[in-house]
Amino acid sequence: MNFIDEFRDKNTILALKKAIEEKLTQDINIMEICGGHTHSIMKYALPSILPKQINFIHGPGCPVCVMPRNRIDTAIKLASMQDVIFCTLGDLLRVPGSSISLLDLRAKGADVRALYSPLDVLRIALQNPAKKVIFFAIGFETTTPMSALLLQKVIEQKIENVFFHINHIVVPAPIEAIMSDENVKIDAFLGPSHVSVITGYHIYEPLAEKFRTPIVVSGFEPVDIMESVFNIVLQMNAKSAKVHNQYKRAVSYEGNVKAQNLVKYYFEPCDFEFRGLGLIKKGGLKLKDEFAKYDASKQFDCEVVSKNENKACICGQILRGLAKPYDCKVFGKACTPKSPIGSCMVSGEGACAAYYKYSKVN
Repeated sequence: MNFIDEFRDKNTILALKKAIEEKLTQDINIMEICGGHTHSIMKYALPSILPKQINFIHGPGCPVCVMPRNRIDTAIKLASMQDVIFCTLGDLLRVPGSSISLLDLRAKGADVRALYSPLDVLRIALQNPAKKVIFFAIGFETTTPMSALLLQKVIEQKIENVFFHINHIVVPAPIEAIMSDENVKIDAFLGPSHVSVITGYHIYEPLAEKFRTPIVVSGFEPVDIMESVFNIVLQMNAKSAKVHNQYKRAVSYEGNVKAQNLVKYYFEPCDFEFRGLGLIKKGGLKLKDEFAKYDASKQFDCEVVSKNENKACICGQILRGLAKPYDCKVFGKACTPKSPIGSCMVSGEGACAAYYKYSKVN
């Protein structure tokens, strides 16, 4: 097994298609939480392979997409300060703020850097001792351990010029918020795989039980997703609502306990505003007070007044599962990856970017 060809095998996909068709007895709305799943679904044209009763709904699993405008404006404010080297992930640079993006700011001369790894911050800080290096950390549970490890190394090496602006978020809270919205009709979930490698799949059990909704942690390949859909169909027929781990080759029940403990040592839950979803209780993480000297939100003025989002953009509705990219009037016209209006078109994991890249709209 090479873990690629067998999960893209045409005959296996067609066999699963037939099995799903034979067992399917009702319409099923499936939300894929992770943006990586959205791209795989569109890349391999799974909606055209599966019966029309299977409807994929795109969720809030893209960390860049769900970052609200006030956080983008905060990043721009921090990056605009004198003697600052601002570091973050590449996709965030192109998300429009109230006036400009981080990429625009860099074009005007600000030292804004996209990282390959958060640990690059150590080298940058040591090479620039007279500068304040601000790491704008984003991501779900997948990337949080790297931020925790970076802070651990900053403390161990006694580096005094590194500061963290934490924008880490967690999966269960926004999913609970979506399921609590009476306007949303979701019958089952494809659980995120990379997140689950860290957290383990046990974290979804309270959600499955509370909302009586099957959750299947799925890999990214087409066979993975087809197997996961088949399991959902079987669960729906049996009126079952369990967490099933399809991605056994990478995900365990407990997850990476060492990474979890590292995160718990430096971070604690906090309320967090999600684009399109609003303020969600314990939806994010923040640095514990004992690490305040490294906390950019406490060491610098981060107050901003943000403008409202562009009214033409329906990214918020897409993230809530209430609309799809095709429902947006500016999709593929005024809003493209080269000139994005909303964050769902910016990020490599965004639903709009996936539809634009793999559909016939362009």
